[in-house]
Amino acid sequence: MTKFDVAIIGGGILGTSISYWISALYDLKICVIEKESDVAMHASSRNTAVVHSPFYLNPETKGILAKSAIISYSMWENLAKDRNIPWLKTGVYEIGFNDEQYKSLEEFMEWGDINGIPKGDLELLDGKEIAKREPNVKCHSGVFCNREVSTDFGAFTREISKDSKKNGTKFLLNSNVKSIKTNNGNSTIMFEDNSEITSNFVINCAGGNALDIAQTMYLAKEYSDLHFRGEYWVAEPQYRDLVKSTIYTVAEFKGYPFLDPHWIKKANGETEIGPNAVPVLSPETYNGYLGDINTSITKLKEIVTGNALKLLYDSQFLKMVSKEWMSSISKTAMVNRVQKFIPKVKPEYFSKRGTAGIRSPVITPKGKFLLDVMELENDNSYHIINYNSPGATGAPAYSAFIVKRLQEKGFLDYALKKKESFWNFDDVINHA
Repeated sequence: MTKFDVAIIGGGILGTSISYWISALYDLKICVIEKESDVAMHASSRNTAVVHSPFYLNPETKGILAKSAIISYSMWENLAKDRNIPWLKTGVYEIGFNDEQYKSLEEFMEWGDINGIPKGDLELLDGKEIAKREPNVKCHSGVFCNREVSTDFGAFTREISKDSKKNGTKFLLNSNVKSIKTNNGNSTIMFEDNSEITSNFVINCAGGNALDIAQTMYLAKEYSDLHFRGEYWVAEPQYRDLVKSTIYTVAEFKGYPFLDPHWIKKANGETEIGPNAVPVLSPETYNGYLGDINTSITKLKEIVTGNALKLLYDSQFLKMVSKEWMSSISKTAMVNRVQKFIPKVKPEYFSKRGTAGIRSPVITPKGKFLLDVMELENDNSYHIINYNSPGATGAPAYSAFIVKRLQEKGFLDYALKKKESFWNFDDVINHA
């Protein structure tokens, strides 16, 4: 049985980035466990591919995500230039439709300043000023950020994995975790093919499956999660430049981790509208609504007996879900939502679906969505749960912060043996 010093579960952008930092700092036996045939097969590739500027993140509740996004911006830009990965500056308008949403935009301007967005990169504009720049956009007002970028987070993850492998990390692909048992300070991880490994320490970065992994190790038992698929439609080439910048809208339903559909400029030249937030029964149901029957039955049992049941008594949540369902069933319903701010778009402008992605927000014991990342630990494991947008944007810095915390807690009590690396760990930590 192969033994590792550190086993990281999840070969997405976060788990791969953590493997990069640990392998660059230590001479250890490290593995990344990934159930697919390559890294970044799920949320790390199935996303809007936007490098976000965190003006919309409350610094009091999401300060670490905002800081990570700010620090990571130049890290991604430098890697993109070095590895020939697309890096298209699109700019973004976050728009509102009334006086109440204008107050949110004013707050965003304050948050952007606190979160470290450079002076001059944010503008608060009225609807007429926006219409002069983007004649096909209709709104009351908006914040424009010129830093917004479209890229390819899947390509970034694959590049980071190459560097991690050079440092000695072993990527165990096609390895689906079946169970984890801890004894005498070591964790035995059994896979579905009945092979096993052991590790002194386990780091859980399993994305939509992270809560399940944590509960396997007797943590977060009081929490549950739900899975929501985000769907997109791709504009025909002749209509993709109706609006030349990405357009977001102030969320209609505050307190929920979802956004209304937006207009997204892509690094590959395409334009998409979306996403919605359609409830599905597994973190990988990219088509249809049921997915694997056994998984679906298990999830339904969990919903009717767990925290998520409380959401069914939330009238605002039910109103939101009904709207999301309609925009999944009907392309016209999706386009109608976009027509609110781009009146000229029509259903016939969109003939093919984009790549769907899934977000798996955690539900608290009170039946509310957990709006921030949750980090949990025990004697020989550390778990990052509910790591959602703008998680990909901030992954390089956030993963460095995780490694720093593991050092401070004594989980990485080994002699440092730093290797030459593209990013500098000390620069990231000192920048914070």
